Amino acid sequence: MNCTKIDSKWIVYFDGKASPSERREVEAHLASCSACRRRAEEYRAMWDLLDELPQILPSPSFDAAVRARAAAEARRGRWAWLVPSPRLAFAMSMLLVLSVWIASRPVAPNPATTSSAAAELNGEADFRMINDLQVLENYDVVSNFDALSDLPAQSGGASQPSAQPPSDM
Repeated sequence: MNCTKIDSKWIVYFDGKASPSERREVEAHLASCSACRRRAEEYRAMWDLLDELPQILPSPSFDAAVRARAAAEARRGRWAWLVPSPRLAFAMSMLLVLSVWIASRPVAPNPATTSSAAAELNGEADFRMINDLQVLENYDVVSNFDALSDLPAQSGGASQPSAQPPSDM
C-alpha cells in the first residue's frame, strides 16, 4: 500500500470500523513508512482529544421540528420560488433596460457587406467597359489610371467626341 491510498483509510482505521484485512494493510504500511507513522501518531492524539469532548445531543423537539419543516416545504410546491421578491423584480428590470439599450444602439457596418457592395459597383463599371471595345483592349492601361475615375461618366457607354470644336485660337 502506498501513502496516497492510506490517506483514504485514516478515519475508518481510527474509528475502529476497518475490516481486519484493512487494519492489517494499514499497520503493515505504518511499520514500513516513518512519515505515515508520524502522521498516524498525530491523528491518534487528535482522535483522543476529540473523544474527551462532551457529546452534544439534540433537543427532544429537534426531530419533530425537522419533520414539520420538511412537510411544510413539500406543501409549498414546485413553483414556490416564483413568489415576487424585490431582488428578482430589480434584476428583471435591469435585464429589460439592458436589452432595450443594446437593441437601440446603432449597428456598425459589416465589412463583408461593405466590400460586397463595392464589388457590385466595380462589377457594373466592368460591364460598361465591355460595351466599349477600345477601352477593353486597353484595360491594363485604363484600370490603373486614377484620373479617369474623377471624370463624369458618359451616358452612351462609348466615348463620343465633343460637339464643340477645340478652341486653339
